Amino acid sequence: MKFQRLLSRTGGARSGTQRKTRRPWTPDRPKQASLRSLRTLGCVRPGKWLTASALCAGTIIVGSSINWFDATRTLAPLDLTQAARGSQIVTDRNGVLLRAFTTQDGRWRLPITTADVDPRFFALLKSYEDRRFEHHRGVDWRALLRAALQFAASGHIASGGSTLTMQVARLLEPREERSLAAKVRQIARALELESRLSKREILDLYLALAPYGGNLEGVRAASLAYFGKEPRRLSFGEAALLVALPQSPEMRRPDRGAGAARAARDRVLDRAVANNVLTPAEAALAKSEPVPHLRLAFPVLAPHAAETALRLAPDTRVHELNIDAKWQQTLEALARDSVQRVGAKASAAILVVDNATGEVRAHVGAADYFSAERGGGIDMVEALRSPGSALKPFIYALAFENGVAHPETMLDDRPSRWGVWQPENFDLAYQGAVTARRALQMSLNVPAIELLDQIGPARFLARLRNAGAEIVLSDDSAPGLAVGLGGLGIRLGDLARLYAGLARGGDALPLIEEAGLAPKSARRPIAEPLAAWYVGDILRGAPPPQNAPAGRIAYKTGTSYGYRDAIAVGYDRRHTIAVWAGRPDNASVPGLVGRFVAAPILFDAFARIGIDPELPPKPRDALVARSSALPPPLRHLRQDAPKVLASANSAPLRIAFPPNGARVDLGLTRSDASALALKAQGGVPPLTWIVNGAPLGAPDLRRQANWAADGAGFAQVSVIDAKGATDSVTVRVE
Repeated sequence: MKFQRLLSRTGGARSGTQRKTRRPWTPDRPKQASLRSLRTLGCVRPGKWLTASALCAGTIIVGSSINWFDATRTLAPLDLTQAARGSQIVTDRNGVLLRAFTTQDGRWRLPITTADVDPRFFALLKSYEDRRFEHHRGVDWRALLRAALQFAASGHIASGGSTLTMQVARLLEPREERSLAAKVRQIARALELESRLSKREILDLYLALAPYGGNLEGVRAASLAYFGKEPRRLSFGEAALLVALPQSPEMRRPDRGAGAARAARDRVLDRAVANNVLTPAEAALAKSEPVPHLRLAFPVLAPHAAETALRLAPDTRVHELNIDAKWQQTLEALARDSVQRVGAKASAAILVVDNATGEVRAHVGAADYFSAERGGGIDMVEALRSPGSALKPFIYALAFENGVAHPETMLDDRPSRWGVWQPENFDLAYQGAVTARRALQMSLNVPAIELLDQIGPARFLARLRNAGAEIVLSDDSAPGLAVGLGGLGIRLGDLARLYAGLARGGDALPLIEEAGLAPKSARRPIAEPLAAWYVGDILRGAPPPQNAPAGRIAYKTGTSYGYRDAIAVGYDRRHTIAVWAGRPDNASVPGLVGRFVAAPILFDAFARIGIDPELPPKPRDALVARSSALPPPLRHLRQDAPKVLASANSAPLRIAFPPNGARVDLGLTRSDASALALKAQGGVPPLTWIVNGAPLGAPDLRRQANWAADGAGFAQVSVIDAKGATDSVTVRVE
């Protein structure tokens, strides 16, 4: 029964006169307007105002009682878990959002509590929606009576009289119809909520479930999408907009109707002034703030680490990582900028480890997560790659530990052969007699293989594996000496773990990415403290990249066979950083050398997070002396291992790079295309290079040359030495 009909039966309607129509009451007009309208509309005579009000109230009570019985007898237990079934999020060690994921139905509903929201928001929310929220028990009967009288005056629902608790009840059990039965159901649920929850818990539900247009639910999602920030520090204008949107989220969406959003925001501010929540000056300043007209993207930091966290614990809603969001952001930018100089399909990975705890402070798995061309979806921190020379420090550490050598022991760097294998240095030159210190700093291959031959490759790999590193060999055969030059597969994370062990004095810890998790395995030794200090002292003296400070960090680089991987790992007292650069598809990149590509990224990364150059103190038993002052057994490397010395022309001629059948990206479609680096091993100089039947200049004593391709396609590369020996390969250049 409509309330107009009830009033006409009591004599409240004027006979013989046509009723005037007036604008219905809205939340923006004073409350007295609704009372005044009843007196002036002709619906109720002034003398019978109390009678009409009593009849209205009585009708509400009778009708509500009937609907109360019908509604409450079918009510199931209230489900309060809806707010908890929201988006999964990943945060950094300080609670900063790294990445969020939508719900199964594609909605953004981020976890939030009252402690996460600026108090300005609550002041405006209560002023606009529910001034007596702190005092009622779920239902504001005065507001309901006002709404009933407005309905009686206008013939339609002008305001619902809902409290915030009733709105939460509607959000928990959404219903499209607006009827007396639906209102009674909300009242019943509101009373139930107030009996079960505190006021703060009710506000938590509102903050999580309020609609904000599109697939945005909750204040946190709306604040990030419209303002690009967490709701902890909202301005008055921003808070007012977030108060206004849930009343009509689709009509007032700022990204689709900025004018409607502005008008709704300003009404909230006007109400706040009327209720003495804001001063007129504060409201005027808030109204001058611009209204956002675009939705912003949610943060996507450490995406690979975030995906791993969800995969390992799919039922956990909030994942807290040990990552530092500021470091993560700046190092992602560093990786993205650095690969621009490497190539169109190149990527990079950076891992930062806390030496004291093993916690991962930054995890950059790719240069650009959203770039398919650069293989951004592949986490190169977890990919198996060849380390090149990056494992040499652990050969020396094991040799120092077992008394085979000392940093000042003299080693021979000259052409040598183990069976049919003859390793060469990267620059194809030899240094003669050098100290172990100098040999490691220059990353000479022959001295490293000499030491590995002394300690044994099987023993060397066993030490790496016992320290927690996963080592993968190309086949199931016994490990050979080539493992010392990168003839194995290892993950960048394991490299960082091993080097962090050196920084800790030889005690390797497992890496921990998720906060609060205990290490899965105990600490394991990678070297004895004295040997670890010797290696750190040597690596700190390694020549730095151009324009980088010397003696600040201990570091080592590595370049895999075929220029597929450039690696640099370094540490100071507090942190270890591991860097990889290359192509995720394992293609060759001309000029991809660890010292020139990965090392600059490493030093730049340390500069961005801060360097603490102090390394572990020198052990008491450290022997610091020149080679001539060492005990006789340590002055020179023992020569009791079977080894065949060879002259430079004893090995057969072969092309070391490019390998036969390789596809080499020279960037021929760009203006800055690279030349194809050609490299030979063995044979008798001078060497003559021939590409597609045309010689590349005169015979040269060097074993390397460069060829500038005139276009993409296949190329036949041949080399001839002084004795007529030849070798050929076919490659495809792009």
